[in-house]
Amino acid sequence: MHGFLNIDKPAGMTSHDVVARIRRLSGQRRVGHAGTLDPAATGVLVVALGGATRLIEYVQHQTLKQYRATVCLGVTTTTDDADGEIIARHPLPPLDRETVERALAPLRGTIWQTPPMYAALHHEGRRLYELARAGVTVETPPRQVHIERLDLVAFDPPLLTLDVVCGSGTYIRALARDLGAALGCGAHLAALRRTAVGTFRIEDALPLRVLEEEAQAEALPTSDIVRRHLLPPDIAVADWYAVQVDEASARRLRHGMPLVAPSGAAPRARAHAPDGTLIAILRFDGTYWRPIKVFDWTDA
Repeated sequence: MHGFLNIDKPAGMTSHDVVARIRRLSGQRRVGHAGTLDPAATGVLVVALGGATRLIEYVQHQTLKQYRATVCLGVTTTTDDADGEIIARHPLPPLDRETVERALAPLRGTIWQTPPMYAALHHEGRRLYELARAGVTVETPPRQVHIERLDLVAFDPPLLTLDVVCGSGTYIRALARDLGAALGCGAHLAALRRTAVGTFRIEDALPLRVLEEEAQAEALPTSDIVRRHLLPPDIAVADWYAVQVDEASARRLRHGMPLVAPSGAAPRARAHAPDGTLIAILRFDGTYWRPIKVFDWTDA
């Protein structure tokens, strides 16, 4: 069983909880996700099964993510979200949309962002949130992240609603914190819903409970229901240049041998066998397309 599930993660579950549930329902050992969502957050969680786990990196690191975020002004917390303890309450200054837009402007584009102290990042072998819970404060160095879009879609102080399109490694909690600091009143992330990860969109996402409900309603094994909802592995690289090869070239790729590429070829590509099956991820070296990942789906 190989492919992806587009899961609508409910609030209260960790991303690891969702993976464990899918592992149990599918009977598959190789299951992983393509980007953590905090327990309180909801929305798109891309889950890979079987050989599709080898494609997670292309979903996780090379696609833009979209969020709908609710920011609460005037209250700061230990975690920069609603799950943390309140640090301080501040009166709101006179605000209008134009003031908020001016504060948002420096947060767009490629920026330096300091991760929240309560984060899954490591410091000297321990996760930041473990250190924070132990009362240890460390200086977390800022990281460069990319904010493709940051739109104010609702203005109802103390609540602001933002649509965010960003690259990998961005903390929406940190955006809320930094916006509050820029406005002089502090802020935290009150709610978060991930609405897209690349081509995986919330409109197509599957609530986790549906897998068990369908199995019960149809008296089928849950693994059959999981298989029914699986998306093909190549959806992870669907927007890449596609190379259709004949059987002889497919055999070469399966043995790790390169193919001659046309001049000016795409820097990366996906190779498909005559039957349309994804067989390799290719990298162009100036002369050849070299296979950097080769797939065998025969044990599906």
